[in-house]
Amino acid sequence: MASIWEYANPRKFMATSEALLPWTVGLAAATLGVGLVWGFFFTPDDFRQGSTVKIIYLHVPSAVMAINVWIMMLIASLIWLVRRHHVSALAAKAAAGIGAVYTMIALLTGAIWGQQMWGTWWEWDPRLTAFLVLFLFYLGYMAMWQAVENPDAAADLTTVLCLVGSVFAVISRYALDFWNQGLHQDRFQLLDGESDVSPVFAVPLLICIAGFALVFVALVLYRTRTEIRARRLRALLTQERLA
Repeated sequence: MASIWEYANPRKFMATSEALLPWTVGLAAATLGVGLVWGFFFTPDDFRQGSTVKIIYLHVPSAVMAINVWIMMLIASLIWLVRRHHVSALAAKAAAGIGAVYTMIALLTGAIWGQQMWGTWWEWDPRLTAFLVLFLFYLGYMAMWQAVENPDAAADLTTVLCLVGSVFAVISRYALDFWNQGLHQDRFQLLDGESDVSPVFAVPLLICIAGFALVFVALVLYRTRTEIRARRLRALLTQERLA
């Protein structure tokens, strides 16, 4: 465990992320490109949904990542709260904008898909409503970082917000287990022997999910590096003013 906490040192993180970032970007671009091209151009139309089903390659990965990014932010925030490692707080801050974009993509593609399948752009379904509230929590999280001048106080307050928002992340993931109602279909089972999705759709879908995850890793590394540099710059400017 001692070796893990070494990466909480900004110098160690910057050196390691600099080495990893080009590989992560390349792998993310290749994986996402293969998944999207395969899914949109080399899979058949569904016998009921037609070509509309192909929105699955954007909707499902973005929805999966929207929830998991918030969980990553919660873990990083709790590490900050317990161990006061600034890199973890900055990583949570860096992840928020990416998670908000993923959540917005999931909401928009879900609305398009819903209009085709349900005949309505929006329904106050438990899962959809929880997802909308999660998006608002993302916006509130980012706004709180901007509104609180002291970065340590902002990290403390956003940790509390992360804890509260996690309730809606869990609800959006397990809504149909809590309430046996709503238009939204149940969770996809992709990795077990009784998959709900035909392999012709499931394989490129899994590749797209991996691609979205790798894009997140690449972006959060880049944005965390930017946050560290910005904090260093503010510290230097403060020292100059005091001098």
